[in-house]
Amino acid sequence: MELQGYDQLLVDLKERIRTAQVRAALAVNRELVLLYWQIGREILVRQQLQGWGTKVIERLAQDLRSAFPQMKGFSPRNLKYMRTFAEIYPDEQFVQQLVAQIPWGHNVRILDKVSSAREREWYIHKTIENGWSRNVLELQIDSGLYHRQGNAVTNFERTLAPNQSDLAQQLLKDPYNFDFLTLGQDAHERDLEKGLLAHIRQFLLELGAGFAFVGSQYHLEVGEEDFYIDLLFYHLKLRCFVVIDLKMGKFMPEYAGKMNFYLSVVDDRLRHEGDQPSIGLILCRTENRLVAEYALRDLNKPIGVSAYQLTESLPEHLQGSLPTIEQLESGLKDLPVEDPDT
Repeated sequence: MELQGYDQLLVDLKERIRTAQVRAALAVNRELVLLYWQIGREILVRQQLQGWGTKVIERLAQDLRSAFPQMKGFSPRNLKYMRTFAEIYPDEQFVQQLVAQIPWGHNVRILDKVSSAREREWYIHKTIENGWSRNVLELQIDSGLYHRQGNAVTNFERTLAPNQSDLAQQLLKDPYNFDFLTLGQDAHERDLEKGLLAHIRQFLLELGAGFAFVGSQYHLEVGEEDFYIDLLFYHLKLRCFVVIDLKMGKFMPEYAGKMNFYLSVVDDRLRHEGDQPSIGLILCRTENRLVAEYALRDLNKPIGVSAYQLTESLPEHLQGSLPTIEQLESGLKDLPVEDPDT
């Protein structure tokens, strides 16, 4: 028997259940993180006021695991993290409102890798904002994202509205980290472009959240002449097109004029009603910040200049001294196999 509206009801209920599951999982995580903070605080207070030594952690871990054998997380190592956690974040309100919004494993990575309080808070905010997995968070910390974000040379303050300018400035980095690519010194811009497109997921991750890929070598015909944009994106939060021009060498002042031209055409041909002014990003192997600032100073289009880093291919004289894939595979076959339980 066909029930009218049943399919839509089922879709709606599934969505409500999934939403409830997510909320429940977040609530459980907040409670767990807060519990770990409270345990860490108790250990910390007693060590400070009653002179308990470090051996109490071993004893406490054993007793807690005996009392709650079904619960994980009471290893001596994790209890030490709890103590450090409470020491670094002494304000329980701060833990409840911010820190407990990300999983314990994410917090542990931040404790391990970040020493500055301001930087720790920044990574917590970015994790919440972008929904980073633990691996992505670790990758962003290792790449020094905190120190690169918003560091590009731009003219945004003069060419964009204040709210758009601040957001766009924080969008760009300097330098960009393309260590997933290996290119030789004789590589051309087209090789860089092909490499970025071949690793589009890593490229988009490095660009940051909100970038939607539109095309490469995007064709523009102006005055019966052909022009090609290296990479064209649309940024969902900024609500604008982002034109990227790739250069294998150092920044040259004439690159800014070319980008200004591209942005004029994109704004005229592609920009829709409600879109914000298009933004240009010139990516060079190196950039002289003072030269870039002068080049952008009197242009009326929003443009940023950033450098990028990538993995160099090995010089020819070293390549012959390395083992081949076949040699490596042959050597691995001869290695003894370890028992994982020993």
